[in-house]
Amino acid sequence: MAVFPHYPLLTARLRLRPFTRGDVDAVYAYRGREDVARYLFDPPLSRNECAMAIQQRINQVALEAEGDRLILAVDVGATGQLAGEVSLIWRSEEARQGEMGWIFHPDFQGKGFASEAAAALLNIAFDQADLHRVFARCDAANAASWRLMERLGMRREAHFREHGLFKGAWDEEFYYAILRREWMAQRHSILPQ
Repeated sequence: MAVFPHYPLLTARLRLRPFTRGDVDAVYAYRGREDVARYLFDPPLSRNECAMAIQQRINQVALEAEGDRLILAVDVGATGQLAGEVSLIWRSEEARQGEMGWIFHPDFQGKGFASEAAAALLNIAFDQADLHRVFARCDAANAASWRLMERLGMRREAHFREHGLFKGAWDEEFYYAILRREWMAQRHSILPQ
């Protein structure tokens, strides 16, 4: 399987595209925030760290081998503002499994943008990449994230209690997943028209 999507990917209200060097300030506007970093592995990033992260992401636009990442900027179509990012990681070639994630600026949360962008990514995962299963995970306290997974039709498969130290405290983590056949049966009811 090799997946080279044609960019930009357009949804009803969004444009998903590769990152560019010009995105540094917009990414720093959310990745530099403590409230955004709270549930991420990284602490808030400096502007220079954002620039380095974007430099890596510029080339993460296809899935050619297990371990590859597809990380896309999410622009609001009406304004062109960068609202956040979505990612799809090819976790297992043999089992045809992927992992997805998202990070959005708080100003763009609660508007359905993350659901719309994540649904577009699930279409890539199941249509173009022909994955069998996609999972996502989040801190159990991150209700916005696990509710998004549920809106996508994903089911909670695990709740790991105090399974590791995360930023100096015991971590509680939820794992959600969806199978290709489940997504195909429901995707038209989830995607905005």
